[in-house]
Amino acid sequence: MLRVHNLRTSYGNLEVLRNVSLHVDAGEIVVLIGANGAGKSTLLNTIAGLLRPRDGEILFLDKRIQSLPACKIVSRGISLVPEGRQLFAPLTVLENLILGAYSVPRKEKKEAAKARLEGIWKLFPILYQRSNQAAGTLSGGEQQMLAVGRALMSRPKLLLLDEPSMGLAPIVARAIFAAIKRLRDEGTTILLVEQNARAALSIANRGYVLEVGMIVAEGKSEELLSSKEIVRAYLGKDYKEVWE
Repeated sequence: MLRVHNLRTSYGNLEVLRNVSLHVDAGEIVVLIGANGAGKSTLLNTIAGLLRPRDGEILFLDKRIQSLPACKIVSRGISLVPEGRQLFAPLTVLENLILGAYSVPRKEKKEAAKARLEGIWKLFPILYQRSNQAAGTLSGGEQQMLAVGRALMSRPKLLLLDEPSMGLAPIVARAIFAAIKRLRDEGTTILLVEQNARAALSIANRGYVLEVGMIVAEGKSEELLSSKEIVRAYLGKDYKEVWE
C-alpha cells in the first residue's frame, strides 16, 4: 500500500531523514519506534504532505504522492492524527468530527458522514455522550479519541498515528491501543509512531527502528520484542508498569 524509498527531509540545512526506506502492506499495523528527535514525526508529516521531502519517493497505491499538497493526500486516502491532537477546542465534538469529512465529495458527504459517525460512536461510545460538549473541555483520553475519530471521518485507507498514548493514564492508553487494533481488524491500515514501544509492538505486525534519521533495524514484532538490543535501548526496564 505504502512504499517509501530513500526519503530525505530537511529543516533548512538540517537533514532530519536520511535515505529512509520502508513499506506498509494493506491490513497491517506497522510501528515506528526510536528515541526523541530520531525523526519519527518528521517522517509521518512528510508522508502526509505537511513537509516536502528534499529527495526520495513516496508511493501510495502505486502512485507518487511526494509532491502533492496535504489536502490532496487526504483525498487519496491517507489521514494523520498529529502529536498533540490539534483539535478545534471551542467547537463541539460533533463539529470537530464533521470537519474531518471535508474531503468527502459533496454529493456523498451527508450519507457518508452519517455512516462514518455511526462507526465512530461504536468505536468510542463516550464521544456520542459528549457530542455537544466543547472539545477543549474533554479529558486527555477523550481528546485523543476525538482526534482519531476526526481522522476517520475522511474514510482513510491508511491512518498515520503520532504518539496516541502520550500523556494518558495506563488504563486510557490500553483503551486507545484496543481501538487501534480493532481498526486494523476492520480493515484500516495503520502506521504508528509510539513512545510506548512495548505496547505498540504487542499489537503491530511489524516494526522499524529509526535512529538519527535512519532506519537501523526492522522486523516482525515478535523479533523486535525478543531482541536484547531493542529491549535495552527502547523498551526499558519499566515497561510493565505502563502496559500491565
